[in-house]
Amino acid sequence: MLSGRSAAGLRGQATRLLARLESDAAPDLAEVGRSLLAGGAANEHRAVVLGHDRAELLAGVRALAEERTAPNVVAGRAPRQADARPVFVFPGQGTQWVGMAVELLDTSPVFAQAIGDCEQALSPYLDWSLTDVLRALPGTPPLDRVDVVQPVLFSMMLSLARLWRSFGVEPGATVGHSQGEIVAAHVCGALPLADAARIVALRSQALTGIRGRGEMLTVMAGNDLVRTMLADWDGALSVAAVNGPATMTVSGDVGAMAEFGAALSAARMMRWRVPGVDFAAHSAHVEDLRETLLDLAAGIEPARSEVPFYSTVTGRRIDTDELDAEYWYRNLRQTVRFDDAVRALVADGHTIFVECSAQPVLTVGMQDTVEELGRSAVLLATLRNEDGGMTRFLTGLAEAYVNGARVNWTAAFA
Repeated sequence: MLSGRSAAGLRGQATRLLARLESDAAPDLAEVGRSLLAGGAANEHRAVVLGHDRAELLAGVRALAEERTAPNVVAGRAPRQADARPVFVFPGQGTQWVGMAVELLDTSPVFAQAIGDCEQALSPYLDWSLTDVLRALPGTPPLDRVDVVQPVLFSMMLSLARLWRSFGVEPGATVGHSQGEIVAAHVCGALPLADAARIVALRSQALTGIRGRGEMLTVMAGNDLVRTMLADWDGALSVAAVNGPATMTVSGDVGAMAEFGAALSAARMMRWRVPGVDFAAHSAHVEDLRETLLDLAAGIEPARSEVPFYSTVTGRRIDTDELDAEYWYRNLRQTVRFDDAVRALVADGHTIFVECSAQPVLTVGMQDTVEELGRSAVLLATLRNEDGGMTRFLTGLAEAYVNGARVNWTAAFA
């Protein structure tokens, strides 16, 4: 980690470090990292160099000294009043990919322990092993089953949030999209793990009752246009989610969706099916499950959290003692007001957003919302598709740090 009061100061730091590292008495690199960390508070201009060996690290420092970009160098300018707490963002379904947890299971004890905690909490409700599914072992159920993918993604997101926190990154607020709200409610302190695991496991099983009847489609278009088009399928299709000014999700009957898709094609409007979804969440189909959903969440006792919780059911910050059984039914039945929740977060001064998921899927909508408001924000990913190891995580951590988030880097030198 390097920093300076100006761009020239940062470059000078890198130049001096490079000379020291290339000297005959070159010090141990881990000791160099610790020494730089112990050197005092970080200045406004910041950089982090990541590497697996001496050559990779030196190449990164050299690029920094010469003001060149490099894939293993993360640089940025933090606000003068840094140490911000980012918003932890938890998406719904669609972020899954085979093998997404394997590298972290093998390299991060914190992540592996969190997955183990989730497996224990989910075990009363599942007849399959969470760890075995994550490792895609022979004989395990596939990720395209709703009663598998939702508990798996819940565990994935919760464990990534715990990994961020193990490096001192605490959420300034939480927000979740659809089932992501269950993780958001746990991470902010409103729901204990046992209650959150019960809700996600049992309601994902309940959703099998409406499988095959519906579909969900993401459409790159504005709210007014999509709603006008949907008038031709009144009752059969509905707006499932408003993800941004020009990103919507539509949900409903299979036949009607085929007709709607043809209309979108004729209008040359970009759209795609939500991966692995053969049911219509956030539509009238969910009403058939109302009593089941209320029963499975009965008896939970949400606590009032200290970390702010922004609801995508209401589109605003709410007190978390409102997260009762009726709320979790509305969470699955009503339109996801993610765009409104992001607007509320930005209005309240939040400027850094971290998507705690296996790949970012909400960034485009968030970016459009922030730009429409005439504001700026830093939108960060944790992992990416086919890039799910510790190097990718540390890169995300570095991106947060150089943009002003508080990070406890000592955990990197354990």
